[in-house]
Amino acid sequence: MTVKQISVFLENKPGALAEFTKILQKSEIDLRALSLAEHEDFGIVRVIVDDPYSTIQILKDEGYVCSVTPVLAVEIEDKPGALVKLLTALGDNGVNLEYSYAFLVRKAKSAFMILRVADNEAAGKVLRDNGVTPICQDELEGLFK
Repeated sequence: MTVKQISVFLENKPGALAEFTKILQKSEIDLRALSLAEHEDFGIVRVIVDDPYSTIQILKDEGYVCSVTPVLAVEIEDKPGALVKLLTALGDNGVNLEYSYAFLVRKAKSAFMILRVADNEAAGKVLRDNGVTPICQDELEGLFK
């Protein structure tokens, strides 16, 4: 149970992210989540979108270097300590979290996280064993309808 994350290399210069998002807007691609990590000369923008297959083709046609990575998306309670429980379960079971970012939906008392780990299957089992069920691409889209 994974969702498709698109990672895009952007030049680290003023306006690069705006140009990227204009392409998404023009193509009517809806962003669900976004994370940006910068380096001296370039940045990596990671996005979850409503239509990953079309998006990757559009971006490649526009000359962007990008890739698709399966990542875990999980729903957790929106209360203090909920993230601690999730991270402790992963760490106690030897699952290293490479990076993570959050996103919001109009659903009360829930928070949503994207988790990048080396082994989605192993991490998914640990999460399910600890009461957190990863959601798939279709379930993710259902959150926004």
